[in-house]
Amino acid sequence: MSLLLPDADTTVAAGRRLADLLGAGDLVVLTGGLGAGKTTLTRGLGEGLGVRGAVTSPTFVIARVHPSLVGGGPELVHVDAYRLGGSAELDDLDLDSELDEAVTVVEWGAGLAEGLADERLEITLVADPATEARTLTATGVGARWAGVDVESHLQEAVGATTRTSADEGGVP
Repeated sequence: MSLLLPDADTTVAAGRRLADLLGAGDLVVLTGGLGAGKTTLTRGLGEGLGVRGAVTSPTFVIARVHPSLVGGGPELVHVDAYRLGGSAELDDLDLDSELDEAVTVVEWGAGLAEGLADERLEITLVADPATEARTLTATGVGARWAGVDVESHLQEAVGATTRTSADEGGVP
C-alpha cells in the first residue's frame, strides 16, 4: 500500500505527522529521484519535531544538525548522501555517535545508511513528472517498527489517498 500526496503542502503535512511516530534514536532512510520530495518531507518533519532553523537540502554541506526548540525533544540530523562515494564516506560523518540522541534522516541513503541501525524506517517517494503529486511508500525494518502502520498514520493527518498495487497496475 502507498499514499498519494497531491502537492508539496501535503508532503510537508505528512512530514509533520511523521514526527509523531519518531523519537531519539530513529533512523529514516529516504529514497527518490531528484525533485521527489525528500527535503520537502524532511521540512515537515523538522516542523513537527520543533527544531531550530529552516530545513533545506544539505547537498553541499552533506549534513546539518537542527537542535530541538522543544524541551527534551530530539534534534534532527539531516544528511544528503547523494555526493558520497560509498558507505566509508558516510562512516566518516560519524553519524552513529549522534544516533541515540537524534532523529536522523538520510536522503539518498538506500544502499549506504542501512548499516547505521538495525531498525529504521525506509521511505520511498516517487514524483509524477506531470504534476506535483508524489507517491509515498513506507517500510519499517526491525522490531521497533513491527505493527506500526506508518502510511495509515500519515493518511489520517493529511487526507491523502491510499493506493494499492492494483491501482498502480500491479497485483493487489
